Amino acid sequence: MRKLGRLAGLLLLVVLIGAGWFAWGWFGSSQVEEDTPFTVPSGASLTSVAALLEREGHVASGDAFLLRAKLLGGDDPIKAGEFMLPAGTSGSGILDILQSGEAIRRFITIPEGLPSVLVHERLMAEPLLTGEIPVPAEGSLLPDTYDFERGETRASVLARMQAAMTATLAELWPTKGPRSVVKTPEEAVILASIVEKETGVARERRMVAGLYSNRVRQGIMLQADPTIIYPITQGRPLGRRIRQSEIAAVNDYNTYSMVGMPKGPITNPGRASIEAVLNPAETRALFMVADGSGGHAFAETNADHNANVEKWYALRRSRGEM
Repeated sequence: MRKLGRLAGLLLLVVLIGAGWFAWGWFGSSQVEEDTPFTVPSGASLTSVAALLEREGHVASGDAFLLRAKLLGGDDPIKAGEFMLPAGTSGSGILDILQSGEAIRRFITIPEGLPSVLVHERLMAEPLLTGEIPVPAEGSLLPDTYDFERGETRASVLARMQAAMTATLAELWPTKGPRSVVKTPEEAVILASIVEKETGVARERRMVAGLYSNRVRQGIMLQADPTIIYPITQGRPLGRRIRQSEIAAVNDYNTYSMVGMPKGPITNPGRASIEAVLNPAETRALFMVADGSGGHAFAETNADHNANVEKWYALRRSRGEM
């Protein structure tokens, strides 16, 4: 009986040691030596993730991790996405992060007035995105900051940008006021794109929109310099002064050689510029010129405009720019 008792005690000790080792391998030991991002592919199973953790060196054994997860882990499914594994994270900690942790979100910003060729460049230059995309239609996406996950396709990010523009137009179009001259949401984007390129001063947007609305209403050429540049560069900076031949060029965009709005947007306007053309300022202004402070001087008559132009030229001469 004493031998049986000692044998039972020994077996119990072995079991306790084994259980302690099993639990230590789950709750205490760690292969994660430094903060490390880990990506769970979409649709991945716990078995495949365990193998991936072993391949990337985050656990000593994928099979042991899987066994411990099934016996000691929670029942919640693992989530797809990129997660940060802090240094020293145990097996149980890894499973908890993959089941209930927050995925790492990355961000890409599209500034207001960024033309589609440069949006395309920005998306293609982001190394954490995948896949090819064409240059999107001008004016089809809403400038904003968008989050994305490592490995997400560029097409899906672009689709969110375009869906945001569609939703914004649907939201704002019913707010169109009586002074607005645009007849469709598409025209709103076209005129807003001109406003966006003509001023970077937030307080001026509705005034600039009011000026161009007056010109459209009265059948006066818009004469917006950015519409000269767009067919030449598709929105990239011209890098030089506009030539007389370009001012006189006849095409579907140049508002110095046509009455009305161009055939399409010349950039991707932001929400504020769309709001401005839907509710432009009440003004009789028909002219504007830079005032040297980053904004513009507005005028109702050609005589007043010429005086403002002379002030601008005098300022530029004093700066040695002319």
